[in-house]
Amino acid sequence: MSNRGNRKPQVCVIGSEEPGSKAYELAGEAGETLARLGMTVVSGCGSPATRFAAERALAMGGLVVSIIPPDEMPESDWPATVVIPCGVGDARNLLMALAGDACIVIGGRAGTISEVCLAWLHKRPLLPLVGCGGWSEALPEHPPDERNLSRILPWASAKELEEQLAELGLVAPKG
Repeated sequence: MSNRGNRKPQVCVIGSEEPGSKAYELAGEAGETLARLGMTVVSGCGSPATRFAAERALAMGGLVVSIIPPDEMPESDWPATVVIPCGVGDARNLLMALAGDACIVIGGRAGTISEVCLAWLHKRPLLPLVGCGGWSEALPEHPPDERNLSRILPWASAKELEEQLAELGLVAPKG
């Protein structure tokens, strides 16, 4: 793991999946994994899956930064340690893309696609969840474009996610 001084690695969790799906459950496991590894979770907490990842990270004692589109603070039960209301609507997607050392992608809709493309353009590694369907499933075979601007490291379990984070140098490899 590279020397980052006092800053912990930051990983964005983006996407959308509904409760009851396998992807939703894996979003929660991803939040737990990031917290256990001492990483800062960056999440808008706006979709059920990203909110669940944040809640599980907080339950593990992790740090969660939430960048939200409106210009007002959310209710006090918002699942975050730090909330940043940016007041720029969908332009917030650029802040999400830039705020992480890597981006975990879970399922997704149009907003997720824009965040993925922005992360790609700014050379942030992408960690798409595979094996659960949804938009993230296609990302390893269909990157945003042909330029190979960033790494795409798929995962299908919390163990595989941890291995991919180690591959990126964000956690020390086991051994």
